[in-house]
Amino acid sequence: MAGPAAEEHEGATIQERLIEACRRDNTSLLSELLSSVSPSSIPDLLNNTTTVMGNHLYHEAASRGNYDVIDMLLDQDGFECDPINRLEGDTPLHSAIRWINSEPPAQREFGNALVEMMLEAGSNPRVKNKGGLTALQLVDPRNTGLKEVIQKHEYASLNAGDFVEADEVKVSKNSKFNVQQQEEGDDDDAEFSGSDEEERAEWERRRRAKRS
Repeated sequence: MAGPAAEEHEGATIQERLIEACRRDNTSLLSELLSSVSPSSIPDLLNNTTTVMGNHLYHEAASRGNYDVIDMLLDQDGFECDPINRLEGDTPLHSAIRWINSEPPAQREFGNALVEMMLEAGSNPRVKNKGGLTALQLVDPRNTGLKEVIQKHEYASLNAGDFVEADEVKVSKNSKFNVQQQEEGDDDDAEFSGSDEEERAEWERRRRAKRS
């Protein structure tokens, strides 16, 4: 006789079971399901499975604060960090913050750790939903710790481009210098037609003046 779990899953599609695993923070079921399909099909399965309400798997887990299953999802190659749901245009980061806002203050430390993990994995806090709100703008103003987590990540992301390798700086500067030299050389060649000695003397004088 089949057990309750077997009866519950009888006839369910793999997509439905994935949704269940993410809703229940069931990493064992998620692992079982992922091991039952070819590795090449996993990204498509995880990124394109949605509920009837238009939530992705990541939204389902984030909207319940399911840390363990989120951690497992983020470990999968090709997993999309910022899918958009149909109703609010929310990313999973928006969903996680909505969940944190609904929890008592004692849960904030856990919630902040969840958001920090999501940000480090690649969630973009600057994405706006249909209401024009970023994840930061959704944060309960009383939750200053969560605001600091997001702001710190935003600051680091915005300034990432300011820190480049020395070789990159040299290439950039030399490239600009070479362009300037080429432009100057083009001007000099245009000034000198080679028609007579007097014109050549004038061209040489101008080149010496530029170099000095």
